[in-house]
Amino acid sequence: MSTRTPQVLPQHLDSPTMRQAGRDLLSLALMDARNHTLHLLDQFESAPAVAASSLQPRWLAGHIGWMAEAWLGRNTQRGRGAACPFQPTRLASIAPEADRWWNPEQMDYRAPQPVPDLATTKNFLLSTLESSLELLEKTAENDDALYFYRLALFHEDLRSEQLITLAQVHGVPLHMPSPSSPQPRAPLALPAMEWQLGSVPGGFVFDNEKWAHPVAVPAFEIDAQPVTWAQFVEFVDDGGYDNAAWWLPAGWAWLQALAEGEGRRGPRYVDQIGVASGAVLQTRFGQRLRVAGTQPAMHVSWWEADAWCRWAGRRLPSEVEWERAAMGAAGQGFRWGDVHEWTANTFRPWPGFSADPWMAYSVPWFGQAKVLRGAAFATRARMKHPKFRGFALPGDDVRFVGFRSCAL
Repeated sequence: MSTRTPQVLPQHLDSPTMRQAGRDLLSLALMDARNHTLHLLDQFESAPAVAASSLQPRWLAGHIGWMAEAWLGRNTQRGRGAACPFQPTRLASIAPEADRWWNPEQMDYRAPQPVPDLATTKNFLLSTLESSLELLEKTAENDDALYFYRLALFHEDLRSEQLITLAQVHGVPLHMPSPSSPQPRAPLALPAMEWQLGSVPGGFVFDNEKWAHPVAVPAFEIDAQPVTWAQFVEFVDDGGYDNAAWWLPAGWAWLQALAEGEGRRGPRYVDQIGVASGAVLQTRFGQRLRVAGTQPAMHVSWWEADAWCRWAGRRLPSEVEWERAAMGAAGQGFRWGDVHEWTANTFRPWPGFSADPWMAYSVPWFGQAKVLRGAAFATRARMKHPKFRGFALPGDDVRFVGFRSCAL
């Protein structure tokens, strides 16, 4: 395979090719992202039942504005793009207390964190957006000059999904489309080949995607869609949460620790499991819903996904298998984008890796997290890129995460 992919210019804000976006489209996308953040923030503030929980999303929203200003308006070396140092010379913020409020590196976690009121937070978000757009108008049309504008956009998209996750945690009644329920398809048998894993230079690339390198992929069989609730319910009905034989020791310890406090008998937010129908009663954004058995299982930890695979006589896919199928087997029915998906891999840097200026993004999680691939129903469409590497700790079950399996 070629080591480069064609550079396709985006035609609209929701395209994954926004990684190559120029000034005009970036300007519209930054406004779109900020409007989305403000809308989500209003949902928290207008939900009386969760008012006490509004400080966390308010901080996260303020942090979005802080991040954009720190790397754009305050960064005297923003024109260097990914070659900018980790700690560039920075100007003062438009908000004198911004670093104390929203910079994670300067926060004292031993004491209660100061969080500005809603009006101050919104004003900061609007002011930093205006500043970013003014700077963008005078910016050159090249990858280095546009790097931090693209970073600000995708950082905000990541954090807005985190806000939606917090809405699920706190029961905020968001109106979100549910994952789809596709007709089941047979697993796909894919032949052996050499695959270029990772991204090539050009446009915006997250640092953990650097760089594309050849990987030999033996022939394998992979599910055409993520594991459904009906499939997962069979594991529960067969005593999957009671039999240590299906669990890795660390996973079993994770499960037992949860069982002591909440009597864990299924994935998070599941209130009732219908063994006969394969459907589940699940709490979504504060409302109990009957979820069809054909929908993908969701809020599943890596430990649970791995245990299901062991029980089923299958395994989690490697991330190179997932990427190869997502990019090379779409025409054969490979479906993704309803839930993030666990892979078998521990999150590690690839050959040629070098940390980008936002060092806190990937580096702290190498060797600890597991790799997530794909995207969820709550993910902004422009973030649904087949090369994107997500990551989470194996016990994380609050995100919109599921999994698919491969034959042994």
